[in-house]
Amino acid sequence: MKQLYGRVGLQDLCGLFGYSRQSYYKRQVREEQLAFESALVVDLVREERRNIVRIGGRKLFFMLGPELGRHQLKIGRDAFFEVLRANGLLITRRKRRVVTTWSRHGLKTYPNLIRELRPLRPNELWVSDITYIRVGDIWHYVIFITDAYSRMIVGYNVADHMDAPFCVKALDQALAQWIDRTGPLIHHSDRGLQYCSALYSGKLLENHIHISMTEHGDPLENALAERVNGIFKQDFEMDQNFENLTEAKNQIQNMVHHYNHTRPHASCDYLTPAQAHSKQGLLPKRW
Repeated sequence: MKQLYGRVGLQDLCGLFGYSRQSYYKRQVREEQLAFESALVVDLVREERRNIVRIGGRKLFFMLGPELGRHQLKIGRDAFFEVLRANGLLITRRKRRVVTTWSRHGLKTYPNLIRELRPLRPNELWVSDITYIRVGDIWHYVIFITDAYSRMIVGYNVADHMDAPFCVKALDQALAQWIDRTGPLIHHSDRGLQYCSALYSGKLLENHIHISMTEHGDPLENALAERVNGIFKQDFEMDQNFENLTEAKNQIQNMVHHYNHTRPHASCDYLTPAQAHSKQGLLPKRW
């Protein structure tokens, strides 16, 4: 039997399965090429996720397009997702919530001014919200002020408390980048104590900024700000457990940089927020 099998050549084996020797070699070459392409995709994805830890597949597929083209690698979106799935690189969503809004305070509130509003330029509408992070065994807080047109973070702050001065520090950052003040600006937030405080609302009014607030406690009334919080926790893994406040501040500073300058937004024609912030007019949505 051993002698019989020993005399069987590759061509005979291919014939048994209905293949020619040429098709066998072509298939072998193709499998090697697919393995190389998959390895390249995995390396590129892991490199991007060094800065945006949990960025999703659709954004990655768009971001890596030029680099894949330079390697003459043609891969469709479905095949791209199959590579991610085969290598355990698909992202699962996380859900966890801490209350950061206290609206039963009796301070002056303002009506919702932004229903159906779609801004057509930077610094027409800012939205803001406070979210939470874990530092050791203690909850800390992050405030983001986002330009609704470009999705750019124009101000932020990180602290172990969330009083009015904590929020004002982020507002001061936003005001510093607001150079062209020829057009009106609306600031939209929930009705939290910090936003309704005389310190915060007073600074808005001093700078001739119109104040808008949610009216019914519905997250959809401040959906963009909620979405930004989700991006930082999902794509940038801001929901990790930081060792100390210094580490948290340093890492979140890096996250904000890459959010503004690296991550494209489907809502802004796949531009990064920094790119979109220099535009005017309607930006096409790519979703």
